[in-house]
Amino acid sequence: MVFFSKDEQLENLGNSILEATWSAFPTLARNQIALTWIVYDPPVPVNTGGALTPDAFWHHPVRGFNYRGVECIYPASIVKLFYLVAANEWIEKGMIQTSKELERALRDMIVDSSNDATSLVVDILTGTTSGPELPPGPFETWKQQRYMINRYFQSLGWEEMETINVCQKTWGDGPYGRDRAFYGEMFENRNMLTTNAIARLLHSIVGGVAVSSERSQNMMALLKRSLNRDDLPKNVEEDQVTGFLGGGLPQSTQIWSKAGWTSQVRHDAAYIELPNQSPYLLVVFTEGKDHAQNRQLLPFISHLVEEAIAKSRV
Repeated sequence: MVFFSKDEQLENLGNSILEATWSAFPTLARNQIALTWIVYDPPVPVNTGGALTPDAFWHHPVRGFNYRGVECIYPASIVKLFYLVAANEWIEKGMIQTSKELERALRDMIVDSSNDATSLVVDILTGTTSGPELPPGPFETWKQQRYMINRYFQSLGWEEMETINVCQKTWGDGPYGRDRAFYGEMFENRNMLTTNAIARLLHSIVGGVAVSSERSQNMMALLKRSLNRDDLPKNVEEDQVTGFLGGGLPQSTQIWSKAGWTSQVRHDAAYIELPNQSPYLLVVFTEGKDHAQNRQLLPFISHLVEEAIAKSRV
């Protein structure tokens, strides 16, 4: 069972948003986009500081729409959301100790999407390091340690986590040495996520039930984005708003998000609060070289979803 229930109104709205997107971007193939959209009807169970117990939260019904939401797709930097939750879980359970350097790395990993910071986080989570290729025995041990994060998310018992792969670092130029060997000859072991899996993880953070209420709130603080143009970095490639879901929203919007992009993909995952509207969660993946460079596509979709929320009072 996925964590949201299908709904005729959302199905109609979601499908019309997709059709409008394909019409506006005719080179976007049907299999180059995946989307999950969750709407929070009153009483809203999220962003309350963890007012509901985990049991009550997971039994609170939410409506959702997804298109190709179970397709495994390379997530780029959105995988960092999973490393953020895992790090908080490890610290909470006493499996690792927090430190100023780890806290700095977690912040830079999410706020600035730093790959160097992510490298340290993955090393600390798994007790491994990058480096030259290893002999078969030690390499097997190293691989099993790197799969720890996968095992944790599978242990949650969520259907959405059964097919994902979150064991690789994120790179600028790509992996070398033992990391390259770990990817597999054809990169078959690269990170893979679904928009449904990301939606469920973000839903748990916003709901205050990821690890603990306090840790969820700390994670939310890192994910908060300003839509004020004066607050954004001058390099628009790095701000995770321009060209992403936040780029299609009015400045009065509150948004918590994590974007991901490479030369081949442009993705974003966001929890969004518009004034006097139902809050919602939106995860959009787009693939293809042309679309990865397109700074209009995700804002276009985001604006359509915002209009649908406003018009329909969903």
